[in-house]
Amino acid sequence: MQEMKHLKTYGLFEAKAGLNKSQKDFLDRYTKGTWSYNPATGLVDVKGGFDCSGTGTIKTFRGVKFGKVSWSFNCSYNKLTSLEGAPQKVGGSFGCEANELTSLKGAPQKVGGDFYCESNKLTSLKGAPQEVSGDFNCGANKLTSLKGAPQKVGGYFDCSVNKLTSLTGAPQKVGGRFKCYYNSLTSLAGAPQEVGGGFYCFSSNLTSLEGAPQKVGGDFDCYENNLTSLAGAPQEVGGRFSCSNNKLTNLEGAPQEVGGDFKCTKNNLTSLAGAPQKVGGDFDCLWNSLTSLAGGPQEVGEEFNCYGNKLTSLEGAPQEVGKDFVCDAFRLVKEWNLKGWLKVLREGSPEAQKLISTILSAEELNKEIQKDPAGMIMKLKEVWNDENFKDIRAKLVWPKGYGDSADLVGDLDDVGF
Repeated sequence: MQEMKHLKTYGLFEAKAGLNKSQKDFLDRYTKGTWSYNPATGLVDVKGGFDCSGTGTIKTFRGVKFGKVSWSFNCSYNKLTSLEGAPQKVGGSFGCEANELTSLKGAPQKVGGDFYCESNKLTSLKGAPQEVSGDFNCGANKLTSLKGAPQKVGGYFDCSVNKLTSLTGAPQKVGGRFKCYYNSLTSLAGAPQEVGGGFYCFSSNLTSLEGAPQKVGGDFDCYENNLTSLAGAPQEVGGRFSCSNNKLTNLEGAPQEVGGDFKCTKNNLTSLAGAPQKVGGDFDCLWNSLTSLAGGPQEVGEEFNCYGNKLTSLEGAPQEVGKDFVCDAFRLVKEWNLKGWLKVLREGSPEAQKLISTILSAEELNKEIQKDPAGMIMKLKEVWNDENFKDIRAKLVWPKGYGDSADLVGDLDDVGF
């Protein structure tokens, strides 16, 4: 029967045999609860947690071999080169980040919470637990492969800032975010096919999105790569979609509905063909080579910004913009409607007037005229005799008697009445 050693904080006794004074002192100092030594197995079980993190000096567990830890085990920010002696089972989280580990040999195979091994010198994930209920972070290492990674992760999975050329071996189901940015990937082959949160693959030398999950619950960020096509991109994105700073000439392959912002700034776009038709947040297509907005979204929940292009026409501009519309020639603040367009035609620069006239169609104006002919006479009076408006004016259809009134009011406005 094992003996018990007294711990002041809990009034319990633990085994004395089999452990030297240095090991007992080590356990007493860092155990958050009680520990017990089993001479039959040589293992130390902890009822509670164990935290020796942040000392910057610990190189080993002093020969102590842990069995089960009911709460979390944290040995991060030290100088460990091996996990020999680490617990076999952890009820909470396991943290060994910011050490000098080159291998996960000895890591617990069952972790109830998160597993953190980032900022080490790992070249392989061999030895990692195969199922993690919470987050798994192996970022900022020297990984060239994800073989050995857990195949099911309940929280986020982070393998960013490594030397990966492939995602083969990645978990196929991730409950939270998936981060693989700052690697040397060329495609997303091997990526998880089910991601509950965001997917972040920016700055990774990608030339293709083939292999990407087709449904992403949060953001999808693939900016700052070498993409010439969006083929393979997810078709449903709950948050932001950003493909800025690539080499795209069109948006074919983009998701057709985006819950957050859609950003395609600083590409080589000559067309918005393929763009989502409905965007919940902002739509930013700044600094491209667009001459029109044909193919662009028709419903934008917040701001539409096409500044830094070579627009000669607003053909294809959205029908609905929740906030501002911004282009080189003008900015309309929450007035992307007939009233705002007429304001630009009336008060804008010659360039702005010419551009806005490309969407002031007689068809749309005639619909408004039929609803409120007298009101439309007053709205149009200031632009009635404007040179940019004459072609549109010729196609307007007024109810009997209102056409002459419109001519009269327009002439009176010209002379200051």
